[in-house]
Parts: sequence; structure tokens; C-alpha cells
Amino acid sequence: MEERLSYTPHGPVEDLQALLCGTALVALGVTLYAEIGLLTGGTAGAALLLDHVTGWGFGPIFFVFNLPFLALARARMGRGFLLRSFAAVALVSLLSAFTPRVLQLSFIQPAYGAVIGGALIGTGMLMLFRHKASLGGINLLVLYLQERHGIRAGKVQMAVDCLIVLLAAFQLPPDRVALSILGAVTTSFILVTNHKQGRYLGVS
Repeated sequence: MEERLSYTPHGPVEDLQALLCGTALVALGVTLYAEIGLLTGGTAGAALLLDHVTGWGFGPIFFVFNLPFLALARARMGRGFLLRSFAAVALVSLLSAFTPRVLQLSFIQPAYGAVIGGALIGTGMLMLFRHKASLGGINLLVLYLQERHGIRAGKVQMAVDCLIVLLAAFQLPPDRVALSILGAVTTSFILVTNHKQGRYLGVS
């Protein structure tokens, strides 16, 4: 006889710790990438690229980039998802500006930075996804496709991220493009292997 599974939804305190820890990990990964001149995918990658070109700062660019996507989140994913995602975007914007002030590294081997930065970003995103939040932009699209149509979030994220990094090739030397792709694949691999529909039953 098939056993019926049950779950207990996440509470407010659990959601809060996921927002704080998840966004801190993403901000740390973005800080590593900015330090060694790499890009990631999604709106974070676009914000890093524009910051590289203009010097306006990753945080403000990332926040503004995501406002149009967050405006669509209410209709697609619900009010709770919208509020948690807005908080996540705002926290990453703030923490990415704060982290370099409290953490300074004299040397980061680029290949190591690509992998560990991608792992930090992927783990942070995974925490947010499992508490019904996102970082806006492409995150909203991949979560919508998985929840409504069963299309794996990690696979879509990987394809889009690699495309964005390749489009940035005119701004980065070839070795940094290759390492950025390595980082994007690392991020997406974490999502592909850990964020599978029906495997994790805790929801907010």
C-alpha cells in the first residue's frame, strides 16, 4: 500500500532565516565574481556586466533591473511569493554592497573562485526557492515553468545563464568567459540535483 506523504509548511521564522542566509550566500558569491572579473547568469549577470561598463554599482542596478519582473510575480505566483522575492532582491542589493566592506581577499585563484562562487550562488538560490522566494528575473521564469509545467528549473537556468555569459564575451577576455560559464554550470548543477519537483515537501 502506497504511503501518503504529509508536510508542515515553513513558518515565518524559517522563511526569515532562509531569506537572510540565502541572500548572504548569493551576495558573497557575487562579491567573489566581481573581485576576479567574472559574470554569472540572469539579472545578476546583467547587473555585473553593466556595473563593469558603467561603474554604477551592482546593488542599485540589480534592484532596478528586477522591478519589472517583480511586478509580474503577483499575477503568476501569488502575493506571498512576491513579498518574499522583493525582500530577497532588496537584501542581495544591500548585502552585495556591504560584503566588500567587511571581507577583503588578497588573492583568489580564478578557477577556484568560479566554482566556489557558483556553488555559493546556487546554494543561496536553492534556499530561496525552497521557501517560495526568488531573485526575480529569470528565477521567476524557471520557477513558473517548473511549478506550472513540470519543466526542470535547473536545466532552464543553466541554458539561459550560459547564453547570457556568452553574450557578454565582447566585454571579457576568453579565459574569463570560460570561467564564467564554469561558474554558471556549477550554479545550475546544484539546482538540477537538489531542486526536483516532488522531492522536497516543505513549502512556505
